[in-house]
Amino acid sequence: MQFVYLLKCADNTTYTGCTQNIEERLKRHENKQVLYTSTRLPVKLITYIAFSDKYQAFQFEKYLKSGSGKAFSNKRFL
Repeated sequence: MQFVYLLKCADNTTYTGCTQNIEERLKRHENKQVLYTSTRLPVKLITYIAFSDKYQAFQFEKYLKSGSGKAFSNKRFL
């Protein structure tokens, strides 16, 4: 499974990512091993979506990072 996830950062920004292991990735965020979130801790997991197809997960992550995708995530998830 491939997961697309959204984090809410302490500075009220949103981080969108993609991973095969959501628990491991969240630990990396908490341990300051991810550049973007290392200075924006603590982070809170807002949602994650599971995909069986890696390509579809990457496409959805790319969409969420686009203008219309940000509007969609703000309306539906935040």
